[in-house]
Amino acid sequence: MLVESPPQTSAEPIAAAQPSRRNSIRALGLFAAVGVLLLICVLSIMVGAKEVPLGEVWHGLFQNDGTGNDVIIRDLRVPRTLLGLLVGIALGLSGAVMQALTRNPLAEPGLLGVNAGASAAVVTAISFFGVTSITGYVWFAFLGAAVVSVAVYVLGGSRGATPVRLALAGTAATAALYGYVNAVQLLDAAALDRIRFWTVGSLATANMETVRNVTPFIVAGVVLALLICRPLNAMELGEDTARALGADLNRTRVLAMLAVTLLCGAATAACGPIVFIGLMVPYLVRAITGPDMRWILPYAAVLSPVLLLGSDVLGRVVTRPSELQVGIVTALVGGPVFIHLVRRKRMAQL
Repeated sequence: MLVESPPQTSAEPIAAAQPSRRNSIRALGLFAAVGVLLLICVLSIMVGAKEVPLGEVWHGLFQNDGTGNDVIIRDLRVPRTLLGLLVGIALGLSGAVMQALTRNPLAEPGLLGVNAGASAAVVTAISFFGVTSITGYVWFAFLGAAVVSVAVYVLGGSRGATPVRLALAGTAATAALYGYVNAVQLLDAAALDRIRFWTVGSLATANMETVRNVTPFIVAGVVLALLICRPLNAMELGEDTARALGADLNRTRVLAMLAVTLLCGAATAACGPIVFIGLMVPYLVRAITGPDMRWILPYAAVLSPVLLLGSDVLGRVVTRPSELQVGIVTALVGGPVFIHLVRRKRMAQL
């Protein structure tokens, strides 16, 4: 006896087409974000205490003959823009990885004490060991970031860590370490100026040597972050589900903390602690892309330098001919945004 097969409905091809359409929209959005980043980079080179016309920017980049504008562009503006680009990528990716690792949409390395650990180590290097080079800063920053990362993870309960316990442990560590930083500044008058300028968070002292020194560490951190996209996606579903899907949780945690340490250590060593970039951008990106880390990380890597370089340009404009350091601008912008996120009745969950 013949049995009629149920008629095919149009719902199945529509459902199958939806993920493809979402991915196309995400790709177009990412392409647009790259365009905005290029525009911000051009503005970062053009805008400052002295305005440089776009034609002079092109001349300074590709036909340098040693004029005043060429020196400003090649020796000051280009290194500053490149460093802002690298630091923005580092902060955005580290924040995104930290939010996924803790399953907390308000987590960032600064809130969990990583930046404070790097800052305390660099201040120690400046005051007690007389370190003045960015290369020396990087190694001390890595050591401080790694020690505090491990300490916060242990204090937060290690394998039983919860987002709340990690945040509390990180807050306590941050308060203690910044108290130490302030005490060192008060006690060491000789190193006070260097420490005070560095702890504000600034791109003003950028040069090509700094860019060359931090690039390998940031690249290594970026590669690690991209390699753990899939296990981080699995961990968002819960530890039991992640294990069932074949994710090695301990390995993923170690690699994630290593990536955050590399990224934050290099960024903090290069220009001091800059807050809220790693919190705001990944949080807002998640609202655009959804919880898939394969999209969150590229978006965060593009939009974080947009915010950082945009804040740096704003700081140069509002107090011209002097400038407001980028760490102050991001704090002024990030504080109200953070309060708004905390007070929202329905917060996005990982």
